[in-house]
Amino acid sequence: MTGTTGTTGTTGTLVLAGTPIGDVADAPPRLASELERADVVAAEDTRRLRRLTQALGVQTTGRVVSYFEGNESARTPELVEALEGGARVLLVTDAGMPSVSDPGYRLVAAAVEKDIKVTAVPGPSAVLTALALSGLPVDRFCFEGFLPRKAGERLGKLREVADERRTLVFFEAPHRLDDTLAAMAEVFGDERRAAVCRELTKTYEEVKRGPLKALAEWAAEGVRGEITVVVEGAPEAGPQNLDPAELVRRVQVREEAGERRKEAIAAVAAEAGLPKREVFDAVVAAKNAARTGSAGGKGLS
Repeated sequence: MTGTTGTTGTTGTLVLAGTPIGDVADAPPRLASELERADVVAAEDTRRLRRLTQALGVQTTGRVVSYFEGNESARTPELVEALEGGARVLLVTDAGMPSVSDPGYRLVAAAVEKDIKVTAVPGPSAVLTALALSGLPVDRFCFEGFLPRKAGERLGKLREVADERRTLVFFEAPHRLDDTLAAMAEVFGDERRAAVCRELTKTYEEVKRGPLKALAEWAAEGVRGEITVVVEGAPEAGPQNLDPAELVRRVQVREEAGERRKEAIAAVAAEAGLPKREVFDAVVAAKNAARTGSAGGKGLS
């Protein structure tokens, strides 16, 4: 039975609570009552928690502990022990929902493993807010979180999702935004549509929409605040608009993601509705061109 044990009686409950991503008035009504009744409040930043409770006009009566990336692994067993002892543990992060690019996953997984009840207080989400404001299709999307900081790793990750047809959502630090948008333009194409959502629900909220290349040029001037980037999914291209260079690029993306060349060629041919031989010939031509130094030296090795 979920939420009970056979030896110590009823176990506690882990509550994941969404917190405002900007405007404190967006706090879910249940958040205040959960803060007041929790036996333990695990907060990503206890100072931010103190400001939040002051803004909401509530006071925590339970024990407050820090729970952030640096101590998440070490603090999880302690919180699980409290839950097993019957405590109501409230988990809050700096903004948005715990576990979504924030601490929480380890604790949830540990609680589930121990058959402890886990529930949530739904709250604001930068992912969903940015999607809604982007003006891009939102019927199907995937969330990729933060991209790697190193340029090579970032390009590799982008190539993995280059052919993803669902709308893509990323978080990014403001000082890396221009490099990330430039990398996206390189991998996805200059004209792929995107939206940069900055300081959502805050005083200086801004949504900048346009092609990736233009957004990269805009970001090069400097951008501040918390950033969510929404990128249009890959177009459903047919054989009529896939030239040999594009076929080769798609094969390269799959190879760099770990596929064997034969498998990559077959997959690209299936996507494009073309005979495998046509894709194979494009790859061979690019390889030969690279060897002779023509076509700018680009091709497969």
